[in-house]
Amino acid sequence: MKPRLSHVDARGKARMVDVGLKAVTVRSATAEAVVRMKPATLALIQAGGMKKGDVFAVARLAGIMAAKRTPELIPLCHPIALAGVTVEITAEPPDGARICATVRAADRTGVEMEAMTACAVAALALYDMAKAVDRGMRIEDVRLLAKSGGKSGDYRAKAAPRRGR
Repeated sequence: MKPRLSHVDARGKARMVDVGLKAVTVRSATAEAVVRMKPATLALIQAGGMKKGDVFAVARLAGIMAAKRTPELIPLCHPIALAGVTVEITAEPPDGARICATVRAADRTGVEMEAMTACAVAALALYDMAKAVDRGMRIEDVRLLAKSGGKSGDYRAKAAPRRGR
């Protein structure tokens, strides 16, 4: 049997999946993104030397806010009552910051998009906070690391190869 995209109807048109008859289950998803920058930029962020303020704190809040607003950004996502969102940002010297978001809910549909949106927007906020000193920053590897709950069960990503700047 050929795999079928859930957000496409029999005529090939986009549709919102009807989750009304699905069981409410506890669901979680964890995603990550990496921001590459000049080593001097990372050192400045870690030293608290950015004029706009605490870069990681602002990016963390942006990620949390983004997870809550995902259905407004991704057209076919369902509104979900999120039980929890955590966004952690870790400096990875000499030239990177890793963003990891975990989202939890008890609902009829998963929270993978909320976790990935949190990472992507946190990375964009980090870029915005530091662009005055490094416009060459790169946002890389936004991806789902793990999910649990729902009909499709658990998923764990394979380890990604480490890349340098």
